[in-house]
Amino acid sequence: MEYRLTDFLPTTKKELELRGWDEVDVILFSADAYVDHPSFGAAVIGRTLEAAGYRVAIVPQPDWHGDFRDFKKLGRPRLFFGISPGCMDSMVNKYTAARRLRSEDAYSPDGRHDLRPEYPTIVYTQILKQLFPDVPVVLGGIEASLRRVTHYDYWQDRLRPCILCDSGADLITYGMGEKPTLELARRLSDGVPIGDITDIPQTVYLANDIKPLPDDIVLHSHEECLADKRSQAENFRHVEEQSNMMHAQRILQPLKSPRSQQFCEGQTVVVNPPYPPMTTAELDASFDLPYTRRPHPKYKDKRIPAYDMIKHSVNIHRGCFGGCAFCTISAHQGKFITCRSKESILKEVKQVIQMPDFKGYLSDLGGPSANMYGMHGRNLNACEKCKRPSCIHPQICPNLDTDHTKLLDVYHAVDSLPGIKKSFIGSGVRYDLLLYRSKDEAVNRAAQEYTRELITRHVSGRLKVAPEHTSDRVLQLMRKPSFQQFYEFKRLFDRICREEHLNQQIIPYFISSHPGCHEQDMAQLADITRRLGFHLEQVQDFTPTPMTIATEMWYTGYDPYTLEPVFSAKSAQEKEAQRQYFFWYKDNKYDHHRTDQRSQKSGKEKRGRSRRH
Repeated sequence: MEYRLTDFLPTTKKELELRGWDEVDVILFSADAYVDHPSFGAAVIGRTLEAAGYRVAIVPQPDWHGDFRDFKKLGRPRLFFGISPGCMDSMVNKYTAARRLRSEDAYSPDGRHDLRPEYPTIVYTQILKQLFPDVPVVLGGIEASLRRVTHYDYWQDRLRPCILCDSGADLITYGMGEKPTLELARRLSDGVPIGDITDIPQTVYLANDIKPLPDDIVLHSHEECLADKRSQAENFRHVEEQSNMMHAQRILQPLKSPRSQQFCEGQTVVVNPPYPPMTTAELDASFDLPYTRRPHPKYKDKRIPAYDMIKHSVNIHRGCFGGCAFCTISAHQGKFITCRSKESILKEVKQVIQMPDFKGYLSDLGGPSANMYGMHGRNLNACEKCKRPSCIHPQICPNLDTDHTKLLDVYHAVDSLPGIKKSFIGSGVRYDLLLYRSKDEAVNRAAQEYTRELITRHVSGRLKVAPEHTSDRVLQLMRKPSFQQFYEFKRLFDRICREEHLNQQIIPYFISSHPGCHEQDMAQLADITRRLGFHLEQVQDFTPTPMTIATEMWYTGYDPYTLEPVFSAKSAQEKEAQRQYFFWYKDNKYDHHRTDQRSQKSGKEKRGRSRRH
């Protein structure tokens, strides 16, 4: 299908003229290339506002150098500027765990590195406030969402306050932003000043002289966290629990002494509770908006790597109840699953089938975790009171309905469509949900059917799973299941492949230098994976990112829930020493003989360190 320029949100003055517009209501500044697709946040917010009758323009990857012409070219909006810093945190997108520049920027044309600044949320806001000081600036996206209170910044190696302080913006809409952004646009359109808008759920603002209400949670101040890492750890537990509650409390964090924060002297950060999880109808409405599913024509034949990865995929739900210690999904999307209807999913799959380069193979029919679709608590009253950040750690909640039947129904409906040769599951699969034995035998049979169907019909020869480590002690801190479950799943995988005469592999993901992980643990990992016949490919060194419990443990040295000390490998030398164990097969000094020796030696050293501490 060919699209006209006016089928996209306008990005230039000429495109505004093509629509006959002399003014816009909202201008979005995005640090990603503009891809009109439901996997790209700026497109989702733009299309959501458009569907509500607002005139929306988007300026992708503006030049922040020189005369700021990109920031001035569309003039001032009637309501507000919105900042969408990108689908990934800008610093994770730009740098590796070793603080080296990545090989490419996946969300920029041709992978170029020079089209996005560090911390675009801050850079873009400060420019807009300089040019248009009286126009509200609203922050959204993962970068602002996860920096809504005091947070550790790995790349600057220091605590930073709420990003409203560093940027000078007026408001944050955190999490998935459709509902708070729509309500904000309505209030501003009604003439309510931005400073008087203090009660919209899922927003953050700065307040003067605010008095806590009885149910408010008052965090340690930013200055207390600077002075005492334990205070920062204590704060995090409250933030995480409230992020994952059905009915959360308001959070306040005082900013007692401004120091270098010029925008927030003596103020208080106010985090309003989030909206309830979206309904299926609301989520369908977001995905059913008139996306072209294409990059804007301005990019012509330029490659946008992230788009190439997802253009033939379909997301079927939001939310994740895994609660993995190093993951930000639940902090941004919440732990409660909202599913799209089968009809909405099929509608999008049919759009993919019509794409000129589609050859019949869906690259992914998944979500944050591929096999959580349709899962929820049996007794919702219990869920409404629950504070657990994970529904499956340290064990699967007995109230959780782990039935895979609805997901199988979606797979069968998609695979029966003309034009679909095969649908792959590229998202991560939680094998602990497949191995779990429910009291309901029908649920167990559905899990067995799902497992066999996954392995025989939805794997492109390699099934990616994420055990993350082999040490149960480290896995406990990661909030991941025991490695014994990986052994069990691999035996099941190998048996089904033998029975079906399939030549397929499991590709496991692992992490080094996670809090709690010593060099001895990595030596054991190398030995165990060698014995299993793995030459590890999908590996990474732990990168501390804002608003994860793993980052808080790494920075503070405490487990926020127990306040017990936690060791972390921090220096470049320590981190590299751990990472090298992944690659024992590439270097003679990491052959299995030396690995076994190092494992024994590290064990003695660890016991010595434990006695000293």
